[in-house]
Amino acid sequence: MTPPPSSDALMLDVLFRSRRPSLDEHHRSVAIPPTGSWWRRAGAFAGPGYLVAVGYMDPGNWATDLAGGSAFGYTLLSVILLSSLMAMLLQTLSARLGIAAGLDLAQACRGRFGQKTVIALWLLCELAIIACDLAEVLGTAIALQLLFGLPLLVGVAITAFDVFLMLALQRFGFRKLEAFIATLLVAIAGCFIYELVLARPDVRGILSGLVPNPGIVTNPAMLYIAIGILGATVMPHNLYLHSSVVQTRAFATHAAGKRQAIRHATIDTIIALSLALFINAAILVLAAATFHAAGRNDVADIADAHRLLAPMLGAGAAGVVFALALLASGQNSTITGTLAGQIVMEGFLDLRLPVWARRLVTRLLAIVPAATVIAVAGERATTGLLVLSQVVLSLQLPFAVIPLVMFTGDRALMGRFASPFWLRAVAWTAAGVILALNITLIVGIATRQ
Repeated sequence: MTPPPSSDALMLDVLFRSRRPSLDEHHRSVAIPPTGSWWRRAGAFAGPGYLVAVGYMDPGNWATDLAGGSAFGYTLLSVILLSSLMAMLLQTLSARLGIAAGLDLAQACRGRFGQKTVIALWLLCELAIIACDLAEVLGTAIALQLLFGLPLLVGVAITAFDVFLMLALQRFGFRKLEAFIATLLVAIAGCFIYELVLARPDVRGILSGLVPNPGIVTNPAMLYIAIGILGATVMPHNLYLHSSVVQTRAFATHAAGKRQAIRHATIDTIIALSLALFINAAILVLAAATFHAAGRNDVADIADAHRLLAPMLGAGAAGVVFALALLASGQNSTITGTLAGQIVMEGFLDLRLPVWARRLVTRLLAIVPAATVIAVAGERATTGLLVLSQVVLSLQLPFAVIPLVMFTGDRALMGRFASPFWLRAVAWTAAGVILALNITLIVGIATRQ
């Protein structure tokens, strides 16, 4: 990666070539009241964090969390907790970049790096979006099968038409889109509260599971699931998404206005990702309390979990509630995946396609491998494909995290809002942990071949 002579050149170059802002149809479309209570202003900033949080509880999370809870009980709760804390850190840095520099992460990369590096980063990011979309396709298809008995191949085909949901929601404005997302998130949380009340998990087991266990690193099977959880929790394309959607707020662009915007965006992020942490932990706890405790360590398949929940929890509605939450999760992730795809294409390539065209291309690239695997290997292979998609996301993480930490620590680019030394140290530590886990995974896979 070859940097330009200075970060000032970065800014001028990017601003010259990016005449339109990221998501220009929604840019600064949400008004921020200049006066009024702190709560009123904070409410105006609330929303982008929930769009980001969706990516941390998509169907890929379900597969990895169910597999981890069923096989290893509460042990991997510590991985969910640490991953969520890293996600909060990285997402707040992403929001800081968008507010202070007025650039999304893809635009900043295009200004800083050479053309070959930019193309490589774009392709890697597109691969991550396709992997994420693959999880959404499979999750939605599985939910439709569980609720209506549709074959998985039919469900996969139906997901091609969810582009119309995205187009319909965008007609009502960005604020309405955020409200729809937040409503579905609350519904998903309510579903799992109901399931946990029925499951009656072991509180001591939960508390002990929040403490990291050395076996996570030394046990190859556990490490594979742990890295899948990391990939499902810290989503690379969300870093691009967040740095763009915070710019939908019409905050004052002077120093005090940016400082206030960063503060409110940070609060929004922490609250939203805390909800995502609860839902991820709830899925793993439900699997541990219901399946692992009963000696069923092999329940990693979402369909099996649905089938066993009702008899094991003694409530006929348990399976239906589980499937409804899965369907809501898949549809939520579809919306934010579309936005992320639009942002990375515009940011890296300055190429703008109609939303419907962008959505159909991405969705078809996910449908083809999903349909192929189902047709060739059968429906039972979908869980392995879901977990694999999350590992692919984890492998792509460093290519988004490292530029983000670099840019947000650059004083010439960020001005007075550049990350202080302690924040840069923590961020680089998180990046180092991600790199180390990915190297461990690759070595492990290579030695098993």
